Amino acid sequence: MIDLNTATADEFDGVEGLRGHGFEIVRYREERGRFTSLRQLDEVPGLAGKTDGVGAQVSVEPG
Repeated sequence: MIDLNTATADEFDGVEGLRGHGFEIVRYREERGRFTSLRQLDEVPGLAGKTDGVGAQVSVEPG
């Protein structure tokens, strides 16, 4: 399980459904701040509607 708020681009690229989008996820997090829910992944450019099923491998830890 990886945390949206601490994972690296390489870690994201290792998750089925997020592969190839690690850089965009990290950039989104750096520009907009911490993720508060998994639903925010749909706001990352290129991921809208493609994140179903990643909840088993990705979490948002309270920070």
